[in-house]
Amino acid sequence: MSETTMPGPAAEPRLRPPRHPSDPRAVGWWRTQALLIAVPAAAVPAVGGWLLPGAWGTWALAAAAVLAVLGAVYAAVMPVWRHRVHRWEVTDEAVYTATGWLWQEWRIAPMSRVQTVDTVRGPVQRRFGLSSVTVTTASAAGAVRIDGLDHALARELVRRLTETAQAAPGDAT
Repeated sequence: MSETTMPGPAAEPRLRPPRHPSDPRAVGWWRTQALLIAVPAAAVPAVGGWLLPGAWGTWALAAAAVLAVLGAVYAAVMPVWRHRVHRWEVTDEAVYTATGWLWQEWRIAPMSRVQTVDTVRGPVQRRFGLSSVTVTTASAAGAVRIDGLDHALARELVRRLTETAQAAPGDAT
């Protein structure tokens, strides 16, 4: 008997914490994404502050300073926190994920419900050698996504998920 199943003929996976963390490089990827949002958000009012006369310019510079501080805190804290929370695991029975950094979510997708498996690599992910794996299921909750995986590991995971899902009994509906 596997530790992820209950005894009996109709064994079903049970919700439990997944074992594997995201790749440590995911911290840099998430930080870069945060900075790609925060820097322009602070730069626009900063430029306006230099161009606008009087009080308008002062208010725009103040807004830029607030946005810069908030963006720096977000870029410093969020990636590390997400890395501590994000977990994943794939067994012969199911895909397990734990995600979020403020709103945390645990998901389990039984292999019999897997419909498609996709790999995503954006330009920033490629720079860090990372990929995301999306497992689409027959669920109203939507796809299960595993972010921050080493690209080679993601390729192997997609292969394994595809083989395991094809071998699982059921019609994924």
